[in-house]
Amino acid sequence: QVQLVESGGRLVQAGGSLRLSCAASGRTFSSYTMGWFRHAPGKERDFVAAINWSGGNTYYADSVKGRFTISRDNAKNTVYLQMNSLKPEDTAVYSCAAASGIGVQSSARWYTYWGQGTQVTVSS
Repeated sequence: QVQLVESGGRLVQAGGSLRLSCAASGRTFSSYTMGWFRHAPGKERDFVAAINWSGGNTYYADSVKGRFTISRDNAKNTVYLQMNSLKPEDTAVYSCAAASGIGVQSSARWYTYWGQGTQVTVSS
């Protein structure tokens, strides 16, 4: 069982930066692939980024590649999403998720545990 709690979301101007954090409970955090997803009003949930258990493999959606960076600190049971050059279209609720036994995946169906999400709003 893994519980996930996101933080760091807030209102920011276009071009600005934010770092989201996702704190996980449980002793087996380091064995999970972790992902970030986002859900904007009126749209489907979208994959943002994923990182494997060691942090040695990452995968990004094309829309955020070069602007966002996913990382993890297994000693702190935390995964991060550094978001730079933010755009209004990045506005959404950002959720982290955990998946066991797989490499980096963009499909939400592979992820078993989900956090409640944190709101990111980018003003133009």
